[in-house]
Amino acid sequence: MRLRGRDTSALAVGSVVSGLLAYVFFAATTRALGPEAAAPVSVLWTYWSFSAAALTFPAQHWIARTVTLHQDESDVRSALPRLSRLLLLVALVVGLLSWLARDELFHRDGLAFPALMAGVTLGSGVMGLARGTLTGRRRFGSVAAAYVAENTVRCLSVGLLVLGGVKDPVAYGVVLLGGNLVVLMWPSSLRLGPSTDRVSSESALRFLSGASGGQLLRQAVLTGGPVVLALGGGTAVEVTALFAGLALFRAPYTIFLGLVSQLTGLFTTLVAQDRRVTLLHAHRAIVSAVIAGAVMAAAVGVVAGPGSVRMIFGPEVRLEPEQTTLLAVGSAVALGNLVLTLLLLALDRSTGVARAWLVSCLGAGVFFAVADLAPLDRTCWTFLLAQAGAFVILLVEESRGRSRLPLEAHGGRSTVAPPTL
Repeated sequence: MRLRGRDTSALAVGSVVSGLLAYVFFAATTRALGPEAAAPVSVLWTYWSFSAAALTFPAQHWIARTVTLHQDESDVRSALPRLSRLLLLVALVVGLLSWLARDELFHRDGLAFPALMAGVTLGSGVMGLARGTLTGRRRFGSVAAAYVAENTVRCLSVGLLVLGGVKDPVAYGVVLLGGNLVVLMWPSSLRLGPSTDRVSSESALRFLSGASGGQLLRQAVLTGGPVVLALGGGTAVEVTALFAGLALFRAPYTIFLGLVSQLTGLFTTLVAQDRRVTLLHAHRAIVSAVIAGAVMAAAVGVVAGPGSVRMIFGPEVRLEPEQTTLLAVGSAVALGNLVLTLLLLALDRSTGVARAWLVSCLGAGVFFAVADLAPLDRTCWTFLLAQAGAFVILLVEESRGRSRLPLEAHGGRSTVAPPTL
């Protein structure tokens, strides 16, 4: 128990410090280059957040699930060559599309930033491999250290650029990419165990494609509100206010994102042991926690939301109590969606994750198109409805997956040992 608490604390601290360092890097880049020159780095930084959701997160949790399920790394090793070729193809396509749209994306010519986009794609995949291997081996302290080291390298490097008076945006883009080199601090995470003669019936590509699609939509809902508001007729001041509100109420989610590494192994063990009753208890606990969290978030949003936004982001950045309440509650539901996603991945229902977010986004999009509300109010409601819709559908998908497990008897059929946390 003492070791579990230490790992949890390390992951929590690592997530917080890493998140803060990421914003320090971006703030330092913006101040050093100015808002106009920093624009291409902003695009690269935004793409990095999406590639982490679509590549790093699914790879990490697929590897952790696979290693926990089979108690070795042979299936990961067998799938790696094919997945590596696919990752390289995706990186080349991203680089090519970025080059074709270089004027619109980066407002500059040349191959540098398209190459960096391709490099970030590859780096996100490699980070997923390293974090997944460390998670599968239950080296959670190393996972936490990797979170911090990635953005520490970026902050130290950008500091050297600032001290050296470097004004080339490409250099700052290289620094962002260079954060992925921290995988070299854990070279063993890139070396997988030997293959076995076991033939796996599971499809890594199916699992990862479903997880990646779902995570892309989740990330779009979580961070894309300002873009939706701008397209829906919001003013520049409203777009900035919404960005600030989402960033503020997303803070608990950002912290929790680093903590969930431990849950993948735990959920996978419960699934492998056909622990339907235990999983049902987990299902009910998630629902109860989300309801309680939403109530508390609503209270915080009404009472402290508008004042907190003004205090942190400046007196000119204003949101009404109703708006901060919607953002706070939606962010609380997002935490439940994250846990349900991991439970569905453990149940090998990654396509259900993608399906839930697709249906939810379509429904929220229809609401945004037809609702007779002011642009900012409409966007806040759309954010909450997308999160709530996904939560309901993910619950249904989880129930379906759990119902297909055999009824547990005498602790379950599997010999998979519970994770030693």
